[in-house]
Amino acid sequence: MKPRLVRPCLLIPIYNNKDTIAAVLADLAPHNLPCLIIDDGSDAMTREVLAREAARHAWVHVLHHNANRGKGQAVCTGFFAAVDQGYTHAIQIDADGQHNARDIDRFLAEATAHPEALILGKPLFGPDVPFGRYFGRKISQWCVWVETLSRAISDPLCGFRVYPLAATVALLKCTRVGARMDFDPDIAVRLYWAGAAIRNVETRVVYPEGGVSHFRMFRDNVRISWMHTRLLAGMLMRIPQLLRLRVGG
Repeated sequence: MKPRLVRPCLLIPIYNNKDTIAAVLADLAPHNLPCLIIDDGSDAMTREVLAREAARHAWVHVLHHNANRGKGQAVCTGFFAAVDQGYTHAIQIDADGQHNARDIDRFLAEATAHPEALILGKPLFGPDVPFGRYFGRKISQWCVWVETLSRAISDPLCGFRVYPLAATVALLKCTRVGARMDFDPDIAVRLYWAGAAIRNVETRVVYPEGGVSHFRMFRDNVRISWMHTRLLAGMLMRIPQLLRLRVGG
């Protein structure tokens, strides 16, 4: 059987990361991949930086939301744009410099070997990781293991991943997923429920000194908790299916 052609693009959601996006793009340039940046209603200074970077790099294309709609909505805008442009896979990476662009080749190798799979970053943290964020990840990790009856998803919150676009867009056309910081774990669980294979790739994640985080401890933790409540209810209805997936995997 002829291997399926993998035609990937980079996908970067951005909201007011004017100080880091140029360095992120410089790190991405050696990979020679087209890049869709989804500006989620950023301020005027960030839009100026994006316009300058798009003029400097022919492989960078910027789409804009008129107002802030959330990371999840920005990524979904990117998915549909990528499909319209003929891409098969989207490599999601953050605009704040947390992710190691040098690992993209490893992620792409995994996607090429397993083109129907969702490729997830499995973070390797250093001493700079905030304890509250690290502890929260562990809670989400445990919740996702319950919701899938599996440990297939090693880390549900890492935003460095490769999506198989056909399966992802098909899911989004019939299922509502979280629009903000609840997006990453929500769509990972729902793709697993839909039968997507999961592959985990270790990658170093840093928390740069003075970095800008859009995670709001109370608001986003409440949103993520409500998401897990919905997913737990969905899991209860899918127990026979999930047990079959587990046996099949």
